[in-house]
Amino acid sequence: MPDRFLRIALTAALVLLALFVAQPYLTGLLFSVETPRAVTARGDLAPSEAATVALFERVAPSVVYVFSKRAARDRDLMQVDPYSGEGQQQGGEQTGSGFVWDAAGHVVTNNHVIQGGGEISVRLSTGEVVPASLVGTAPNYDLAVLKLGRASSTPPPIAIGTSADLKVGQSVFAIGNPFGLDHTLTTGVVSALQRRLPTAEGRELSGVIQTDAAINPGNSGGPLLDSAGRLIGVNTAIFSPSGASAGIGFAIPVDVVNRVVPNLIRTGRTPTPGIGIVAAPEEATARLGIDGIVVVQVLRGSPAAAAGLRGLDASGGLGDVIVGVNGRPVHRLPDLTAAMEAAGIGQSVTLKIDRDGQARSVTVTPADVGRVRP
Repeated sequence: MPDRFLRIALTAALVLLALFVAQPYLTGLLFSVETPRAVTARGDLAPSEAATVALFERVAPSVVYVFSKRAARDRDLMQVDPYSGEGQQQGGEQTGSGFVWDAAGHVVTNNHVIQGGGEISVRLSTGEVVPASLVGTAPNYDLAVLKLGRASSTPPPIAIGTSADLKVGQSVFAIGNPFGLDHTLTTGVVSALQRRLPTAEGRELSGVIQTDAAINPGNSGGPLLDSAGRLIGVNTAIFSPSGASAGIGFAIPVDVVNRVVPNLIRTGRTPTPGIGIVAAPEEATARLGIDGIVVVQVLRGSPAAAAGLRGLDASGGLGDVIVGVNGRPVHRLPDLTAAMEAAGIGQSVTLKIDRDGQARSVTVTPADVGRVRP
């Protein structure tokens, strides 16, 4: 009896082992599908998906690819150095993004995308390549306007929103050409507001939008959109040790764009509010232990000259130190330029200055300092 049970057990074990070894072959024989499978119905897209698809289809035709035919070092995506905070430009080919501003064929992009380039061309969403001419630049805002040449059809202008009522956490969408990949959509949220971004000639742009929507080289000059598909910013810079997206991107707010671009179309330039001073470098001011803006020189014919501000005297003695504007402290030149931007040309502001150890108040009216020369 035990021998018989043992033989049955061994036989069962061998059968199970055979089935185990043969299982892949049996499965392949019995269940392989050698013809196209039937498509499973998915139902409707989720409302959020449908809204994103509709947004892209509506806005993408207004987004263009901007490039220079001259072989040159790419000046595409301005990268904010993660250690010094200084603006750098990195990349290979000189390319970027842009978007159609109006029915006349004006295209908005970043100044650093086309700066120093040769002949400019634009590729439309249809694939058509159209020559473009430079209408005007605003280096202090990192903006430029191009004019499309003759095209078979002009893409529709992008819808304009406002950046005044943005909230941290609201959804945003970026469309551009990262690494030359046309019409790429990325999504994210408004990560922060009121950031500052270095631009040209030591100036800083205030009120900058921070987003975690992926922005990479090639996105510069492309639109940042709200969930209604309206322009709320122009993608311009990233904060990244590697040069690729690290989830921290920056966009010029549309309210600034909407003020600067019409001036560029009309005159090729935009007024720069200021008072006409040459300030000491921040490093020198810090070494002297001074908290404020040291006036080195007052330009002739400037609002500062009219208000009686003083620079360094002939012997190198300290002149005026600007320590406040309209009741708010200022510590460095970007604080002053931001206050001038907020006030605007022709609107008087009150400066608090330190002169010979005495506090004084001076009223000055910002003017277009781009027309004031030393």
